[in-house]
Amino acid sequence: MDLDDLFARKPDDPLTQVTRQDLDPLSISELEERIEILEAEVARVKAKMTSASRFKEAASSLFKT
Repeated sequence: MDLDDLFARKPDDPLTQVTRQDLDPLSISELEERIEILEAEVARVKAKMTSASRFKEAASSLFKT
């Protein structure tokens, strides 16, 4: 799947803006910092997914008959 397909309907979305930013003017250190920030965001999203999954499992087990 192409990123343009994924974000085509959300042009003002921050992720769309990040993925379309021109990287040419950035220095190596700026690119490294960007990677660190993006990796931290990936970790945050994965933690949220884990938390949501655990919550869903707990709710499902609570309401099982």
